[in-house]
Amino acid sequence: MIEVSQLTKSYADIAIGRFVAIDRISFQAKPGEIFGLLGPNGAGKTTALRILSTVLRPTSGTARVNGFDVTTHSDEVRYSIGFVSSNTAIYDRMTAWEMVEYFGRLYGIPEPQLQDRIQQVFSDLSMLDMRDVAGARMSTGMKQKVSIARAIVHDPPVLIFDEASLGLDVLVARALLQIIAKLRDKGKCIIFSTHIMREVERLCDRVAILYRGRILAAGTLGELAQIYDQTDFEELFFDLLKSHDERWRDARSAASASEHANQAVAR
Repeated sequence: MIEVSQLTKSYADIAIGRFVAIDRISFQAKPGEIFGLLGPNGAGKTTALRILSTVLRPTSGTARVNGFDVTTHSDEVRYSIGFVSSNTAIYDRMTAWEMVEYFGRLYGIPEPQLQDRIQQVFSDLSMLDMRDVAGARMSTGMKQKVSIARAIVHDPPVLIFDEASLGLDVLVARALLQIIAKLRDKGKCIIFSTHIMREVERLCDRVAILYRGRILAAGTLGELAQIYDQTDFEELFFDLLKSHDERWRDARSAASASEHANQAVAR
């Protein structure tokens, strides 16, 4: 359902010449699966998800969503996905129903079908009691429910959650994870980006650990525990990051020493 191959995104940078946000990452996510993209802030998670949702164009490599290339068939990709982030961006003067209805119309859902679909979505998300609440009067949890409702109103096969639990209190975050699990059970292909270990352990079928733009490891939690001989996933995560940083520093030191040697020979 999602196929990413050697995907790279780089930017020109005045200080260093070129900044590589993601570097030749590859992974696949399937229907009925929650694929976790785990990494600290700045690891490249949001860059990867923005490419998958066609907001950014890759520098190189390919990504396909529901069979469509994100670069050459961006319209089809946008219709195939629902995107939820921590930025709810709710309209203050519109009610919950009006906001989801508005997005349904943007997706071109015929009116009679749209009303039935919203009714179903509101029922599934336990939102019927807040259908007439205006955005300005919504709690954070209510706003996040509206964000999910408008992301799934067109019944997309692929859902992307980018740090969607960020800033939520414990009860609301728990409810969000339950909703995501139910969507997985309905056969959705879900990409779940987070830096919270507990969310990964509770929710994800498979995970990729992303750091400094590269995937350090990928697989089920059981597979990773066996490969790295570490049953504590949090310790496994930090060990991988520490090892990568040590190799990165060694490589930079070697490159610096080589440059100084070449300059000495030139003199």
